[in-house]
Amino acid sequence: MVYRRTHQVVKRLAARRSAILAAAREAAAEGGMAAVQIAPVAVRANVAAGTVYRYFPSKAELISELISEVSRDELAAIRRAADAAPGPSSALAAAVTTVAVHTLSQRRLAWGILAEPVDVDVSASRLASRREIAGEMAARIDAAVRAGHLPAQDTALAATALLGALHEALVGPLAPDNLDDPAKMRDAVQTVTLLALRAVGVMDARARGLVVQQTLLPTAKALVGAAG
Repeated sequence: MVYRRTHQVVKRLAARRSAILAAAREAAAEGGMAAVQIAPVAVRANVAAGTVYRYFPSKAELISELISEVSRDELAAIRRAADAAPGPSSALAAAVTTVAVHTLSQRRLAWGILAEPVDVDVSASRLASRREIAGEMAARIDAAVRAGHLPAQDTALAATALLGALHEALVGPLAPDNLDDPAKMRDAVQTVTLLALRAVGVMDARARGLVVQQTLLPTAKALVGAAG
């Protein structure tokens, strides 16, 4: 007779897996990817180290799944913010703002996801996560182009350039050190959003209006508040 897991068993297994990933996420947010080690993560998740290995056979798989999960959450937030916007230009501004806020709200985790050196190969997960978010940004730029709000351009290249600029400015080695202050964080989000909109062809006055609009949207206010 073939054994079939009951609904309760499936739920319990899923909850345990989520707890392990949550513990890994907390560790990375506090100490970077170097802190994501099997034994400490097991302690945080209140499970045995062997249980962690049952779900994630290696540290590389655990970190790769952590990268994927954080990126999925960010992508979902970008889509929610953009879909709630009243038009394609506003949607693009909302998408850029969301990327900036997510990057600033947990800078150590963001750097770990993006580029922090790790002793295992997680390059495939990192590349996949960047492609998904860049693809979403490209779709928002493309929608604004098709609506006649932006000039024709290579939207994939533009999205990649914007994403690179956002990450370099907010979490890269050259990023300012004082962005933990809520007021400076809001200023930084507005500055990079304005820069991004100008870069893809939004006229200055319109770009400034879109940036101001973002501070009035409930989603943007909640995101900025959470980051502070």
